[in-house]
Amino acid sequence: MKIAELVIIPAPGLTHLMSTVEAAKLLLERDDRLSITLLVMKYPNDTAVDNYTQKISSNSDLTSSLRFLNLPDQDQIVASDTLLFDLIDIQIVNVRDILCNLVRQSSPRIAGIVTDMFCTKFIDVANEFHLPTYIFFTSGTCSLSLFCHLASLKFEYNQDLNQYKNSDAALSVPCLSIPVPVKVFPAILVNGWPIGEIALNCFKRFEETRGIMVNTFYELESYAIQSLSDGKTPKIYPIGPVLNFGHRVESSKGQSYDEEIKKWLDDQPDSSVVFLCFGSKGSFEVPQLKEIASALEKCGHRFLWSIRKPGPKGIMQFPTEYENFQDILPDGFLERTKGTGKLIGWAPQLAVLSHPAVGGFVSHCGWNSTLESIWCGVPVATFPLHAEQQLNAFELVKELGMAEAIRLDYNRHFLGESDEEEIVGSEEIEAAIRRLMAADGSSGIRQKVKEMQKKSRMALLEGGSSYNSQNIFIDDVIKNIS
Repeated sequence: MKIAELVIIPAPGLTHLMSTVEAAKLLLERDDRLSITLLVMKYPNDTAVDNYTQKISSNSDLTSSLRFLNLPDQDQIVASDTLLFDLIDIQIVNVRDILCNLVRQSSPRIAGIVTDMFCTKFIDVANEFHLPTYIFFTSGTCSLSLFCHLASLKFEYNQDLNQYKNSDAALSVPCLSIPVPVKVFPAILVNGWPIGEIALNCFKRFEETRGIMVNTFYELESYAIQSLSDGKTPKIYPIGPVLNFGHRVESSKGQSYDEEIKKWLDDQPDSSVVFLCFGSKGSFEVPQLKEIASALEKCGHRFLWSIRKPGPKGIMQFPTEYENFQDILPDGFLERTKGTGKLIGWAPQLAVLSHPAVGGFVSHCGWNSTLESIWCGVPVATFPLHAEQQLNAFELVKELGMAEAIRLDYNRHFLGESDEEEIVGSEEIEAAIRRLMAADGSSGIRQKVKEMQKKSRMALLEGGSSYNSQNIFIDDVIKNIS
C-alpha cells in the first residue's frame, strides 16, 4: 500500500532527468510504500525529454508508482548564460500550484520534496507547505564538498573567488587528501560569471535541507564522504552508482545504427578498441579534431570515435550530427584508418563500454560517464571540457590513481564563446592513449579499475553500502508522515 509520496524536481535537460529517474526507480524497488511524482522541466524545443518520459511511462511495472507531470514549456525564453536558472525561476509559480493540489490529497501523503542540486529555490515553495526538502546531487561527493566549501569561502568568510581566476595556486580542500590546483575548479565559480554567482547561492542553501542523496558509492569516495561529516552539512546518502540500465536513449538514426556499431565491435579482439566520446554536450572545433585524428593514426590502436558538431557560438544548443566527416578531418585520414577505426555521431555509450572489445575510454569525465566506465571496468584517459569535469579528472588521476591524464585542466567555454581556445597537441594525446591501452601498465590503473568495478556492483546488492544507504533514506522519509 502506498502511504508516502515524494515529489522530485530534476533540473532541465535529459542528463539530469535520466539520473533522477534511475534514482527514483532504485528507491521504489526498495520499498513498495513509496510513490514518486517527477515534475519535468525542458529546455526550449527539447524533444528528447518528451521521447524519454513517454518511453518510461509505457513501462507497466512503473505506472502505479512513478508518474511524470510536465511543467509548461518555455520555448520563447531568450537563450543566455543563465538559461538554466531562468527556466527554474519561471517554473516556481507552476510548482507551487502543483504542490497545492498534491498536499490536498488524503493518500498517499506528501512526505517530502527532492530537488536537483540547481533547483534549491524550490525550498521556499516546500517551506510554504511545511514539507521537508532533500537534494539529489547528480555528480560525485568530491564535487559536492568543493561546491559547499567555495560557497562557505564566499558567504561566510567574504572571500572574493575571482582571485582564483587563471591562478596557478593549489589549495587544501576538505574532500581530497592532496592540494588541488585552482585550475581544476569549475571555471564558472571563479571567473565572475553571473551563472557562477547564482550557482553558489544554490549551493549555500544545501544546509537548509534534511539530507543529500549523492550519485556515488562509499568505496569510491570514502574520503570525501567522511569530510562532510562535519556537523554543518546535512546527512549524506551515497545511493549509487545510479546508471541508466533499462531504458537506453536510442539514436535518431534508429536501431540499425546501433546494431551497426555492435557488429563492428563484435569483429574486434577483446580490449583492443579505444572509445572516444565526450558526452551529450561535448564537441570540438575542427583544429582540435585534427589533432585527435593525428594521435589516433600515429598510435595505431583500433578506435571507435564519436564526433559531434558544435552548436552556434553564444547559444546553449546541444551538438548535432555531421553530414560528412571527410570535411573536418585530415586529408586521407578516413582511407588510411579504414581497417582500424570507425567514426560515428551520437554513441550508445553504456552499451559500447559494456562490449568486451573496448579496452580504453577517452572521456570528458562527466560524472555519469565516470561511473559507467567504472561499472564496465574500462580505464579512462581524461579530456575534461567544462562544469565539474576537471575536478572529476583530478580525482580520478591524482586522488584515486584510476585514470591516465591527457589533460586535467583543459577547459572549453560551455557556450563556445572563446575565440582563442587552447589546442591539445597530437603528441600529448597519442602518449596518453598509448599508456591507457598498455596491457599491463606500470601504474596498475587497469587493475585498480577492475577492483573498483567489483565494489561498484557489490554496493547495490543487498547488504551493500548503497543498498543500506537507500534504506536509511527511505526510513527518514517515512518518518515525515508518522
